[in-house]
Amino acid sequence: MDNNVAEKVSEFFDKYNLDVHHKTILVAFSGGYDSMCLLDILVNMGLNPIAIHLNHKWRGSESDEEENRCKNFCEKLGVKIYCESLNNNIPKTETAAREARYEFFKKCAKKYKTKIVFTAHNANDNAETVFYRLIKGTSVDGLIGIMPVREIFYRPLIKVSRQEIEDYCKTHNLTPNDDSSNKNIKYNRNYIRHKIIPLIQKINPCAVNAINSLSEIAAEDCEFLDNLTNYIDTSTDKFMKSAPPLQKRYIKNKLVEYGLDYDRSKIELILDFIYQNSTTKSGKTMSLSNTYELFVNIGTIKIITSAKKKNNAQVKINKEGFYEFANKVFSISKCSVVPKEFPADSECIAYISTENIDFVLRTRREGDIFSPLGLSGHQKLKKFLNERKVPSYKKDSLIFLCTGNEVIWAPGLGLSDKVKVNDKVTHILKLYERTDYDANQNF
Repeated sequence: MDNNVAEKVSEFFDKYNLDVHHKTILVAFSGGYDSMCLLDILVNMGLNPIAIHLNHKWRGSESDEEENRCKNFCEKLGVKIYCESLNNNIPKTETAAREARYEFFKKCAKKYKTKIVFTAHNANDNAETVFYRLIKGTSVDGLIGIMPVREIFYRPLIKVSRQEIEDYCKTHNLTPNDDSSNKNIKYNRNYIRHKIIPLIQKINPCAVNAINSLSEIAAEDCEFLDNLTNYIDTSTDKFMKSAPPLQKRYIKNKLVEYGLDYDRSKIELILDFIYQNSTTKSGKTMSLSNTYELFVNIGTIKIITSAKKKNNAQVKINKEGFYEFANKVFSISKCSVVPKEFPADSECIAYISTENIDFVLRTRREGDIFSPLGLSGHQKLKKFLNERKVPSYKKDSLIFLCTGNEVIWAPGLGLSDKVKVNDKVTHILKLYERTDYDANQNF
């Protein structure tokens, strides 16, 4: 039985390509059956792990005695151990304790400059987690349970049953800590472990294995679905052609990617917003948090940073020179020849013909008009931007060279017919990033 446990640990290392012989390994060590079994196996494999122990201080002298037993056990094994005590201000709840433990683990990882932290979660722990999520309400993702690998955390015992671990400890004469709080059924996990799982096993003695099998199937299905959502990317067209379950998964994955909370109702709300705005040219935005918004138009679906307050300032341009505006630098200088390698208007350069320099640099305003090259008369700037499919969230950040309410140049979008070069060019206009200007003042 004990060889079977060690073999499963070794198989875990192979599966995840862990170079355990040449890397610093930390083991979250409570001194209980699971972590003592894991630490002993690692030492017997010829490894040199470091044990890290967090004393919760919740059970007074009992907690201190357990810490001392952890130190004594590590001393006998020749294993280095690092201990800390939990802050007294931490609430005495399962969630708070878990968060505090993982913060401690991450702190230790930085201290020892490693990206490998082993925790001793086993197959029973995973089954209990899946069952708890199931009765509380979960998605298919929740059925995955405890991930074998997550960030810097690895669970080498995740396919080992609690019975196998107890048998290993007995065979090797290990005397683990017996945390009295593990028997307290006021904690949800303990209630499931001591009351519910035994009842389920009366129906199916292999219930733990069955639940873990479901967990593995869920992980495989989720991986498949996630690969399918990559097909959508940010394309509105591909999104709308996808099946609704895939659309919902795409939304969920995007919310997770940006660290945003979600539930079924929020996903449904977002899905409805996308349906309503998937054919708009300029697009619409929906607030997701204080930091992010969802942007949707006929071409793309993307999460963007929430729009900042519009810049209503303006800069007068009445002579040749350089002018700063909104982290950009605008320049106007005399010019007599248009080089062949430059188009009449590009992202940051335009050639014009004008007798007077009397402009302002600003963002758009209500009532602005524009006369694009080749157009007789003018049109509303709003219509022009919509025709160019400029996303709505970008419109207020665009910079325009204007005279009155008429746009003379929309950098990267177009030049006014009013200042087009007919016989000769008089000036060259440039707009570029402040950083580019600092790097090359002869831009």
